[in-house]
Amino acid sequence: MKKPLVFAYYCSGHGYGHATRVSAFARHLLNLDSQMTIHIISSAPKHVFSDSISLGVLYRFAEIDPVVVQPVAYRVDRHRSVEALRSFLARKESLLAQEKHWLFDIQVDCVLSDAAFLGCEAANAAGLPSILISNFTFDSVYSYLSTTFTDQVDVNAPLGEEIAIDNLAPDYPISDEELKPLVQQIYYGYRCADLLVRLPGCIPIPSFSISPSLPAPPWTDQDNNTILDDIVAHLVQEPTAYALHSSIPFADSHTKKPFARSIIQAPLLVRGITNSPDTVYSPVGRSQFLSSIGVPEHLHNPDETKILIVSFGGQVFRRPTSSRGSSTGHSSPGSRTPRNHSPAEIHDSPLSEIPPCGDALRKMETPSRPPVIKPVPSPTCDNICAMLTKTESCFKNNVARSYFDAFASDITLDHAIDNLDARLLPDSSWIAIVCGVSKWGQDEADEKPPDRFFVAPKYVYMPDLTAVADVLLGKLGYGTVSECVDSCTPFVYVARPIFVEEHGLKLLLAREGVGIEISREAYETGEWASAVEDAWSLGKNAKAEMRRRGRLGIDMDKRDEEGKLLAGRVTDWVKTWHDSISQRSVSEI
Repeated sequence: MKKPLVFAYYCSGHGYGHATRVSAFARHLLNLDSQMTIHIISSAPKHVFSDSISLGVLYRFAEIDPVVVQPVAYRVDRHRSVEALRSFLARKESLLAQEKHWLFDIQVDCVLSDAAFLGCEAANAAGLPSILISNFTFDSVYSYLSTTFTDQVDVNAPLGEEIAIDNLAPDYPISDEELKPLVQQIYYGYRCADLLVRLPGCIPIPSFSISPSLPAPPWTDQDNNTILDDIVAHLVQEPTAYALHSSIPFADSHTKKPFARSIIQAPLLVRGITNSPDTVYSPVGRSQFLSSIGVPEHLHNPDETKILIVSFGGQVFRRPTSSRGSSTGHSSPGSRTPRNHSPAEIHDSPLSEIPPCGDALRKMETPSRPPVIKPVPSPTCDNICAMLTKTESCFKNNVARSYFDAFASDITLDHAIDNLDARLLPDSSWIAIVCGVSKWGQDEADEKPPDRFFVAPKYVYMPDLTAVADVLLGKLGYGTVSECVDSCTPFVYVARPIFVEEHGLKLLLAREGVGIEISREAYETGEWASAVEDAWSLGKNAKAEMRRRGRLGIDMDKRDEEGKLLAGRVTDWVKTWHDSISQRSVSEI
């Protein structure tokens, strides 16, 4: 093929992790060949693709996948998710026809998908090759809704006015019999893909590998919600060792696919820090960045001030008020955390010899054990009740808004605030930068953030913010995990127990040694300080070394080199595919 390639890149609208890595890989493709054309199709908002759009990527809004309903940032509403899936599948045929004609109109050479099954199926209908680029697929996610592990919430807990009580209804499994015919349609879409580019932090991809197969719940110990050892053993194998499903022939075409299906193990796809003479790893660049988000100059020295980033999507913080009365807060009595493992147990495992991301094109990057879990003590002040987190999903753009409430009983407001601040941050050497805050308080415009808390601008560039952080507290998701791994930033995370992808991400965090799980109760009651301190102690040496190397410019182009290598392999595969078909056509004349 002599002409520049044209790609259609379908990106799931479920969360920013998909969007950030799609944008990262699109940038690698364009850096390889600036003449190629890349269309990103997604329901994620346009601004999350801004770094690749600035290089020439074209964006098109389209609802190309169903919504996994999350009434709070780390909880899946199984029944509403299935309703959303049914609604989407009812429109699937008309959407497929629309995408097929669009692919013809713009003369696409190959479809990329992360991880929208509709894109792969539309490519097959149009007689085009498709490449799945992901660490998981949604057939597994929906299949896992039948797990018997339950993620209960206390429906009697006081709720903010913004959250209806049925949004936090008890969690119940959905039968596999009900899910199977729906999941099968998603699974078939992924079966149409011809190449899998498997990302770090993966779980089994049943549409490619014959085993492990669906349903997904048997991949875990459902009593403890932990991944089974034989599944881990599968994940650490070379993909070339897998028995794969055969190709799905092109629809309505006599053209035969020239290649058997295959899997490429990918490096970490992640957005890098801003490339400038003074990056955030330099004293000047760090100070300029922190000043741009409102942090005073006397707090810029990393040897004197440590930074906690809080990132759960858009958030509204409220100060404690004495008028709200006492509360035991919002709890999750049915939730469980994985079994404890010491750092020595993880690193002494035979599978800990797996090389890190820099070697990921040759080896799998997943360890054999879950990450270290650090116990967090109960609240020390009985008179200060829960810091209550609520999230209301904005389904159109899949953006979550979280609400933090605090309640005080019979003690003074100032005393409540003082105690609350002490529980959030380890000591006075720490500050917090909170992402996605739309306002402080509900109607009181003059309300101020807690002491030592700062608000990040709405569209702050997260890789830079993560790089300057000493610890990040957030929801377990690929975008945050990848950026923490890339910058060696310790990550205190709240798990998503009904979202099966979390098992692969936990394994990746354990391998890289940057993850500590905080219980949902500890997060929601504002008991952060202990976990933040533990995470910093565990990761401070690696973080210091990362900053030293960053100041010297050592390995700052590592991810670009890995991405360029992967982009070259993908484009070579596409060109060889079309050349093979062209040569076959000539020989048949």
